[in-house]
Amino acid sequence: MTRFVLRRLLQSGVVLLGVTLVVFLLLQLVPGDPVRVALGTRFDPETYEALRSRAGLDRPLPVQYASYVGHALTGDLGVSFRSGRPVTAIVLERLPATLSLALTAVVFALLVAFPLGVLSALRSGSVFDHAARVFSQFGVSVPDFWMGIMGILLFAGVLGWFPPSGYVALTEDPVGWLSHVFLPAVTVGLVTASILTRFIRSSVLEVLAEDYVRTAEAKGLPTRLVVVRHVLRNALIPVVTVVAVQLASLLGGVIVIEVLFAWPGVGRLTYDAVQARDYPVLQGAVLLVAALFLLVNLLVDVLYARLDPRIRVR
Repeated sequence: MTRFVLRRLLQSGVVLLGVTLVVFLLLQLVPGDPVRVALGTRFDPETYEALRSRAGLDRPLPVQYASYVGHALTGDLGVSFRSGRPVTAIVLERLPATLSLALTAVVFALLVAFPLGVLSALRSGSVFDHAARVFSQFGVSVPDFWMGIMGILLFAGVLGWFPPSGYVALTEDPVGWLSHVFLPAVTVGLVTASILTRFIRSSVLEVLAEDYVRTAEAKGLPTRLVVVRHVLRNALIPVVTVVAVQLASLLGGVIVIEVLFAWPGVGRLTYDAVQARDYPVLQGAVLLVAALFLLVNLLVDVLYARLDPRIRVR
């Protein structure tokens, strides 16, 4: 296991290096001068050249990239063109908001999708099954920004139960955090729950058709025991991958939802950086998202070995 983890960490480092190279090259193709955007409409040539020199934009591209990678290895992701603050500090400030939103949305999605998917498979062809499939199709088809707008109009505008936007840290005011996170988490969670419901239903149906399940039923084991001990344990293994992918996507920031609800997460940070052509912040945000994806994939591979004894990591 230790050798496997070390090898995956080494591979992840190579992937992150490739991500930095691709993002760096793509940013060179973006039209516009980030220094001019940062300085505004009124500036003198001396100030312009000084800022370009401080940002290292007056050096050749290979030198710029090598310098960025070298500093990134020490945790220095550069300085924001717009605010002048270290990018590492800016990204880490936004991470707790994204973590709280992503984890809350995934928990909500699992609470909805798990019983829907399992019961839909156990009652295949029933009215409940059809209703669950309609819900799943609805959640996948309807845009999340539309659901967010409808949620704001209903729960914030008409009923007045929740604030329409904003963010309160969990450590500062748990009740205030819950009231602010409810609408964006439910909006994102409904989409995730729709996806998970379909996968859970399909996975449970596939396991129900296996010979060992029919053998357990033929032996006279109670249905609840067969479902818990034989069906769910094997059906949920492939679902772990889907949950992990959804979690990693949310950790990368749901840009539309974060902008809609004025949620100060990584997605909103990325959007603002693109608008302001703040390349160091944009590179730092993308690097964080890539690192979170790789970390989640590593944890899933390790978890697979724990859930299924037949799987061995090497």
